[in-house]
Amino acid sequence: MNVAIDGPAGAGKSSVARAVSRRMGYIYADTGALYRTVGLYAVTHGVEPTDREGVVALLPDIDAELRFVDGEQHVFLNGEDVSELIRTQQISMAASDVSAIPEVRDFLFGLQRRLADGGNVVMDGRDIGTVVMPDAEVKIFLTAQPEERAKRRVLQLAQRGVQADFDDVLAEVRKRDYNDTHRETAPLKQADDAVFLDTTQLDEGEAVEAVLGIIEKKRSE
Repeated sequence: MNVAIDGPAGAGKSSVARAVSRRMGYIYADTGALYRTVGLYAVTHGVEPTDREGVVALLPDIDAELRFVDGEQHVFLNGEDVSELIRTQQISMAASDVSAIPEVRDFLFGLQRRLADGGNVVMDGRDIGTVVMPDAEVKIFLTAQPEERAKRRVLQLAQRGVQADFDDVLAEVRKRDYNDTHRETAPLKQADDAVFLDTTQLDEGEAVEAVLGIIEKKRSE
């Protein structure tokens, strides 16, 4: 069984998907980390993430890989572990920009499909249920209100010692939502057969249990 979890930035997809995969004994694939890696490479090489030609020119030099180290997913860029470097606000926005470039999506699609073809995968992203794993047995669209997602992001940054203004973070959340839902290639949208799950009023543990409940219900149908 493959599980596809889609939704906007800051909805808690990665944390929930990671926890669900552990409970089920499945492989976890954070596809958003791959786009962040491309965004990081562009930024560190002085290329604007919105510069389509510039970013495409960099792709042959990028070797992005997901590895599991001591049971945890790590992201490697040309052999270097960049798991922490890709989690900044700047790289988050860069990921949104490069994900709108068709050539970038094509570049990463093969890797995502290989992960999916192995089976027993929990994969989260923006177009997993609609493009990457359209035949997934379970599809979930996981979201939360923008204000709640911004609050979670501010808290997450604070835990890393980074102070962020709530209004600035909220503006970035809304901007990313617009970018993700309005791009021409594989825009963020709920798959027709996906289950909608709003986690605004749920903590992480409750969201995990809700997803496991959806999976169990699908199994019994």
